Amino acid sequence: MSGIAGKVVAITGAGSGIGAATASLLAERGARLVLGGRRSERLAEVAARIEQAGGTAVHLRTDVTRRDDLHALVALAGERFGRLDVLVGNAGVGTISPLDDLRVEEWDHMVDVNVKGVLHGIAAALPVFRAQGSGHFITTASTAAFRVVPAMAVYAGTKYAVRAICEGLRQEAGDALRVTTVSPGVTATDFAEASTNSRVRAEITKMRDELAMPPAAIARAIAFAIEQPAGVDVNEIVVRPTAQG
Repeated sequence: MSGIAGKVVAITGAGSGIGAATASLLAERGARLVLGGRRSERLAEVAARIEQAGGTAVHLRTDVTRRDDLHALVALAGERFGRLDVLVGNAGVGTISPLDDLRVEEWDHMVDVNVKGVLHGIAAALPVFRAQGSGHFITTASTAAFRVVPAMAVYAGTKYAVRAICEGLRQEAGDALRVTTVSPGVTATDFAEASTNSRVRAEITKMRDELAMPPAAIARAIAFAIEQPAGVDVNEIVVRPTAQG
């Protein structure tokens, strides 16, 4: 199947930001959505907007640090729609701070969400894709996966890991599965609010307010990758605001 209409797409981190924007755009283009995220009320709001606009969406509270939650999300796609065509691994966290802050619990949390969360999604969807003989992994990384800056050492490390894992997955995928990594630059989301270092939070907020592109820009990149013919695999997309250095 090529294009987007009729495809079943599961999205983690779908309650806001890039995930919500992607869900809305794909629904407009005829996809059937399976929405996952930690905040059930946000997921319900996104699903309601999609359905009010004539689209189709179901949702399930999903914490990507829990393997069973990802298996349940993939199972929901099968139960409601009979298959899963695309898994968008979008959930992520950026509790950024200088290493000298020694916020070790926050480091651990970033590894759990950004790296283990991606692996849990692969573990849940890969057997389904193999059985179907088709499937598409799309994972949100970051421009931090290409360039490390102060206060982002651990965050960048997790995103470098995401790129490495997805490239390995691509090489192992064979000719039936597709693997795409999308790396956003500064985007108008609540990313800045995650930092518990007030100075870093203020700097990131200022940069966001001055430079950020809308989440819809990343949604369009994801849609571009999905809509390609089955034999075309868009492996990496980097999307930055024009003004970002």
